[in-house]
Amino acid sequence: MNSGMLYGGDEIGALVFDLGSQSFRIGYAQEDTPKAEIPAVVGVSSDGTADTSMLEPGAKQSNRINENTKHFIDVNSLCVPRKGMEVVSYMKDGMIDDWDLFEKILDYSYSKCLQTESQYHPVLFTESPLNIRSKREKLVELMFEKYNVPATFLGKNAVLAAFSCGRSTGIVVDSGATHTSAIPVHDGYVIPSAIVKSPLGGDFISMQCRQFLKDNEIEVVPHYMVAQKEQVKEKDKPVWTKKHTLPEVTTSWHNYMCKAVIQDLKHSILQVSEGPYDERIISALPTSHFEFPNGYNQEFGNERFKIPEALFDPSASMGGSMLGVSHIVTTSVGMCDVDVRPALYNNVIVTGGNSFLQGFPERLNRDLSARIPASMRLKLIAPNGSTERRFGAWIGGSILASIGTFQQMWISHQEFKEGGKSQIDRKCP
Repeated sequence: MNSGMLYGGDEIGALVFDLGSQSFRIGYAQEDTPKAEIPAVVGVSSDGTADTSMLEPGAKQSNRINENTKHFIDVNSLCVPRKGMEVVSYMKDGMIDDWDLFEKILDYSYSKCLQTESQYHPVLFTESPLNIRSKREKLVELMFEKYNVPATFLGKNAVLAAFSCGRSTGIVVDSGATHTSAIPVHDGYVIPSAIVKSPLGGDFISMQCRQFLKDNEIEVVPHYMVAQKEQVKEKDKPVWTKKHTLPEVTTSWHNYMCKAVIQDLKHSILQVSEGPYDERIISALPTSHFEFPNGYNQEFGNERFKIPEALFDPSASMGGSMLGVSHIVTTSVGMCDVDVRPALYNNVIVTGGNSFLQGFPERLNRDLSARIPASMRLKLIAPNGSTERRFGAWIGGSILASIGTFQQMWISHQEFKEGGKSQIDRKCP
C-alpha cells in the first residue's frame, strides 16, 4: 500500500457490501454478482444459563450470559430448529440498529464467505439515502478501528442502482422488504429533499397473504415440522405427520420459518394486473396452483391479483392517504427542479426484491403513462434478469469500485487518522 493520502487500490480487489432489510450481499468488485447473500437476521441463543426471551429486542444482556451466547448466521444454521433460539434483525428502517450483531455478520462474512483478512481489502458499503450521520460515522469508525481496512467508501444505494443500468441521472423506484421509495438521482447525486417513501413493501404483501390464509382457514405449517405428507385432492384436509423430536422453538424462530413459506407462496402465485383491478376480467384468467409444505394444495384465482393491487391502488383495500407506486414517483419528480424532470421520466429505474412480482414494471409503466404530461417521454428501465434487479445496488457498487478514477474517492486509513469522522461528509456527501 502506498503511504500517501490517496489510496491507490490497484494491488488488490475491493469488496462491495450491500446492506438490505432482507439480506446482506457481499462480494468482490469487478464481479457481476455477489459471492454470498446472508439473511439480515441472526439466531441468538444462550446456553440455558438464563432466560433471554424476556429481553426486549436489542436489549443488552449481562456479561455473564454473553459468554454463553451463541450466534447462528446464514441459511444453513438459521433453519435448524434449536431450543430457545430467538431470531433477531440487526436492521431497522433500512439502517444498522444492533451493532454487536452486525459485527458478528461481518466476522462471518470475512472468515466463512470471503475467506480473507479485512486489512487487505478496501470496502465499499451501500447505504440508504436516509441513513443518519451518527450511523454513517459509526460504520466508518468500526471499519477502520476494528477491521483495519485500508480504505472505505459509502455509496447511496439508489445512485448505485442507477449506475448498474448505466445511468447517472434517473428516478430510482426501489421496492424492497420494508418500503417502496422513489429516489431522484441527478448526475450521480441523490436529491434528498425529493425522496418520497411509502411503507408498502414486500413485508406488507406478506402480511396481506397471511391475513388471506387466516381468513380462509388455511394453516401455514413450515417445512421443519413435517415428517411426511400424503398427496391429497385439492382443498381436502392435508394428511401429514409431525416430526416427533422437535425442540421447544421460540415464537420468533417459528414465525421466521412461516415467513419463508409465505415468501414462496408470493413468488409462486402473485401477479400484478395490467390495469386497475377488475373482478370481471380477472375471473376469466387461469388460476395458479400452490402446494403447502404439509401437502395441502389449492388453486388460487382472484386473490392472486387482489393482494398486490394495494401497492398500486392502496385506497381500494386500505382507504386513507397512502400513495400507490406511480403516485410516489410523480410526487417525487414534482418536487424536483423543472429542468431535471424530463431526464428523470426518461430514466425510471425499477429495483428491489418486491419489484419481482410478475407484471410490476408493466403496471408501473401503464400507471405512469396515464399520470404524466403528454409532452414528457417516459422510459422505464427494469433489468429482465432477476439478478440485476435484485442486486442492482451491489452491481453498481462493483462497477464503481473497479473504475480507475474512483481510486481518489476512497477515504484512506491515513485520512481517517488525520481528519477523523469529518472525512465522511467531505468524501461521501
